[in-house]
Amino acid sequence: MSQANSESKTNVESEAIRIDAHQHFWDLSRSEFDYDWVKVLTNTAINKDYLPENLVGHLTAAGMHYSILVQTQHTLAENHWALSLAEQNSFIAGVVGWVDLASPDVEENLRQLQKHSKFVGIRHITQDEPDNNFIVRSDIRRGLGCLERLGIPFDLLFYEQHLHHAATLGQAFPNLPLVIDHLAKPKIKNREVSDWEHNLRQAARHSNIYCKLSGLVTEANWDHWTPDDLQPYIEIALAAFGPRRCMFGSDWPVCELAGSYTDVLAALQEVISRLSTEDQNWILGKTAMNFYSLQIESPESHTI
Repeated sequence: MSQANSESKTNVESEAIRIDAHQHFWDLSRSEFDYDWVKVLTNTAINKDYLPENLVGHLTAAGMHYSILVQTQHTLAENHWALSLAEQNSFIAGVVGWVDLASPDVEENLRQLQKHSKFVGIRHITQDEPDNNFIVRSDIRRGLGCLERLGIPFDLLFYEQHLHHAATLGQAFPNLPLVIDHLAKPKIKNREVSDWEHNLRQAARHSNIYCKLSGLVTEANWDHWTPDDLQPYIEIALAAFGPRRCMFGSDWPVCELAGSYTDVLAALQEVISRLSTEDQNWILGKTAMNFYSLQIESPESHTI
């Protein structure tokens, strides 16, 4: 597994590559997984199965070539399930899985995952930890150090109150590729930036930290959001990180709470339309390809 920015590892001329850097699947019939967070929602938009056959039409209609499948469970079993889906579906370019970063077996678990060609990273649902300082605990830092040694990227799933830890991690682990999911969920509905902007800019000072322009519609007013509501937050991220460290993610199917796949992509495209074609291409595919060191076919030879 190589580091972010390792363009020489790719085998595709990527000017027009299109990658959704953040999506999920779940099968509510699988009793070994905990989907209570889905089932308790009264909104039926996501309280149902979402599997590869449900996404492929959206990708095709949107002109997307690949996606990154991101974990939802704190269990090793989901890794195996997700990787099996990736083996069966060529559009899944990579899987971001989970390991217990505090476990004495963390290195062995990671090395087992690295045997799979489509394993590309790790995430922990830090936002749900009762300890706001979970991610900087000494036992978790040991696990992050293992990720750094093995060259495995890590997704930071934060709320705004956790975002100040990003700069701390960026400094402590300068060779660990880190990406902030969903811009750390700024308070778009309330039109607030407060400490969020300061902490995001502090994180951006570390060249190993990237961000996903994802999950924003569900932080806005679900029923009445427009691209204009998202624009200030996207523009702050672009100013801080630049297009080569920003990547599009649909956060499908969670986005269905507030908008369709098409709505989410169209909103981002509207906001970034002022950028050069090259910069848009980085956001819509090349950044994800480089961050996750994806081994993928060119758009011309790839079919979903």
